This record gives sequence, structure tokens and C-alpha cells, in this order.
Amino acid sequence: MGRPGVEITYCTQCNWLLRSGWMAQELLSTFGADLGSVGLVPGTGGVFTITLDGVVIWDRRLDGGFPDVKALKQRVRDAAWPGRDLGHVDRVGPAEGGAG
Repeated sequence: MGRPGVEITYCTQCNWLLRSGWMAQELLSTFGADLGSVGLVPGTGGVFTITLDGVVIWDRRLDGGFPDVKALKQRVRDAAWPGRDLGHVDRVGPAEGGAG
């Protein structure tokens, strides 16, 4: 895989632009130039999907809401660069049963 592209399709009727922009920013902050693109695609009807090179990695209806940033970064990493370490994102925190 070359430099993968991410598309975040969000519902304009639901005012999810800011959430989508924030998620795009987080992905760019973590993966930077390793991503070929991160695009925001306006939609309607409650849609919120995230695709990586056309493959759905998150769907609000199927996955039960919105991803937290940790889950989103892990899904992008798992699909594009499975061996990549995400540093603190991969560490188990106190709420997840770890020492922090």
C-alpha cells in the first residue's frame, strides 16, 4: 500500500462538521505525511463513516456511535501499518485495567 487516503463522511444536518474536522486533525497529527490525504465529505441522513482507501473502518450505525480518538487511530494503523507502534495510544490506562 502506498500512502493511504482517509475520507470522513459526516451528516451536515446533524452538524457533525466540527467532530469530523477534529478527527481529521488527530489523524494528521499522528500519521502526518504517511497519509496521502484526509478528506471531509458532506452527507445527510445521519451518516458518519470513515474509510481508508475506500474500505469502511468505522460506521456510526454499525459500530454504535462515534469512535474515540484512540480507537480511530488504532483502526487506521491496523488497516494501513499493522506493525506500527502508536506510543501512548497503545498503552493501557488506569480505566482499562492498567497502571497508567
